[in-house]
Amino acid sequence: MATLQTRIPDELKAQADALFNDMGITTTDAVRMFLTQSVNQGRLPFLPIGKTPNKNTLGALNEEGGTQYQSIKELSKLWK
Repeated sequence: MATLQTRIPDELKAQADALFNDMGITTTDAVRMFLTQSVNQGRLPFLPIGKTPNKNTLGALNEEGGTQYQSIKELSKLWK
């Protein structure tokens, strides 16, 4: 078995611990699940987006063709 160490803010760790505890797993279990799914899928097992897409993200989405988005609010409706 390998050991993985990472530095994260204390508040983030506490929030993650509480979340995973509510789910009945440990943070270590959650990290192991994340790594397993990443390897199984050959990619991140989720779409890495923030709560609010920034201007660069809007620009990239507009370049991909299709709908032109003029504002964050307009684009945010897609995630609801």
